[in-house]
Amino acid sequence: MVVIVNWLLAHWWILLAAFVLAALAGGVWWQQRAQRQEWERVQQRALRYGLAQIDSLTHEGFEFAVRDLMRRDGCADALRVGGRGDLGADVKATDPHGRRWVIQCKHRRSGDRGSAVGTPDLQTLNGTGRPVHKGDVVVMVTNGRISNPGRAFARQQRLHLVDRRVLAQWATGHRPLWELLPMIPPPRKATPLS
Repeated sequence: MVVIVNWLLAHWWILLAAFVLAALAGGVWWQQRAQRQEWERVQQRALRYGLAQIDSLTHEGFEFAVRDLMRRDGCADALRVGGRGDLGADVKATDPHGRRWVIQCKHRRSGDRGSAVGTPDLQTLNGTGRPVHKGDVVVMVTNGRISNPGRAFARQQRLHLVDRRVLAQWATGHRPLWELLPMIPPPRKATPLS
């Protein structure tokens, strides 16, 4: 042990050089990480989907696309949570105004020629969107259409609908979803705990 200490004292410059090299490597790694994150933010802001692109997705791919659009619009915590046992939520996100979004995605392979999203799907979303998932804004997104009874039910229950027409505006445009939907709840008020 004494031999090692004496050697290190005699060759202190080796320790200093190792420390400097480690600091430089750490700095380079940190800078590359920051550049990657900035590039991802730029890519997200530029994200656009055409309807043909959306129609060609799988259901799971559609859920990821909706998640990515929410991230593009500033919902940094947007997550795809869909799958078996999702309890009516495929994407969850918090917008820059503090509102919690719960989104159910219904992808139709044939677009608006496929079956319409009906009242049963909306009832499932309504039954879990607010009580289970604590959503402030509860949304059904489809690349297809929504039945008239489904639209009536959504109005009664304060559910928001994104059909093919609204989806096209959102996915190909520059405006966040909350600017395209009517009657969105106001931003959350700051609380002493926030």
